[in-house]
Amino acid sequence: MLRSQRLAVVLSLEERKEQEALERMGEARTAVEQQRAQVDNLNRYQQEYRDQIRGSHQGVVPVSRLQAWQAFIAQLDQVILQQQKQLEQAEKVFEARRSEWQQAWERKRGMEKYIETCRQQEQRVRDLKEQKLADEAAGRAFARRQR
Repeated sequence: MLRSQRLAVVLSLEERKEQEALERMGEARTAVEQQRAQVDNLNRYQQEYRDQIRGSHQGVVPVSRLQAWQAFIAQLDQVILQQQKQLEQAEKVFEARRSEWQQAWERKRGMEKYIETCRQQEQRVRDLKEQKLADEAAGRAFARRQR
């Protein structure tokens, strides 16, 4: 069995590792998108709530109600801050997964290049053997004509 054929098993393994890394990266990207959507939703909700408060200031509003609104806005600020931290963590995980995938892709690509080099070497060896056989056959034919 030729070296390039034996290395096909290794390439298959590297392809599988690269595919798994790609899937993990995709999952991490989905998590980032979900966290980002959550942050966006919370920000939108907070803005709508603030707009609602501004709209209700038309008349007299009891101090207790204003304090309750402010407390709720402060709670929303905390929730948004926590969600942003989760988003940042998800982005770090995504970057780690992207790096893992990049490394797996580079290993796979390196193996593909090495196998191609092996195939070219094997082809050169075959070509040299064929040339040697052709030269020997031509030499024998020449020797027969010389007799």
